[in-house]
Amino acid sequence: MSAAVMVLEPRLDLRATGPLVEALIARRGEDLALDAGAVTQIGALSVQALRAAARSWAEDGHALSLENASSDLADQLGLLGFTPETLTIWEAGR
Repeated sequence: MSAAVMVLEPRLDLRATGPLVEALIARRGEDLALDAGAVTQIGALSVQALRAAARSWAEDGHALSLENASSDLADQLGLLGFTPETLTIWEAGR
């Protein structure tokens, strides 16, 4: 069974964080791939929301992945200490 896909908004700024969290909550309990191909901007609150989702998915035993990350997103995540690959990986104690 393949993961459901959720396409992320191009701007994941302060205004987008609430709807992002709501969309993630609605998808909890299933494997989920986040399509980040159109993301051009991400703020710290959205990063925190995605990190919280990573923890929830890991604790529930489901897969959460960030796929097709734009180069703008990859650059911004790098400034915050993440890569597209590490953003959705949760490790206890991290």
